[in-house]
Amino acid sequence: MYRLRVESEFDAAHKLEGYKGKCSNLHGHTYRVEAFFLAKQIDSIGVSIDLRALKEKLHKITEQFDHSYLNDFKELGNPSTENISRYIFQRLKDNLPSEAVLDRVRVWETPKSWCEYFEN
Repeated sequence: MYRLRVESEFDAAHKLEGYKGKCSNLHGHTYRVEAFFLAKQIDSIGVSIDLRALKEKLHKITEQFDHSYLNDFKELGNPSTENISRYIFQRLKDNLPSEAVLDRVRVWETPKSWCEYFEN
């Protein structure tokens, strides 16, 4: 089994509605997004999945958020790191090459804090 990883990044502002603390105020982050994929086989040249294609698919999803106000994206719900990671996972999962299995999506809100979303 092979595990592959691609990364994207975006800057955005948000506030957490209903949160009791500073995060209920408008603030911003540089979000780092990692997507992990599984593959069982490699082809005749030793490649399992085209990493360039995976990076492009992830970037297409994350670029819509860059320099935006995440609360404007109603499909996210309350724009927590949990909801962002689930949203990206679901959008990415629906648009993959047949040889790729999406394992998980990790969203870093700060250099020390992240959330992963995956399905069993």
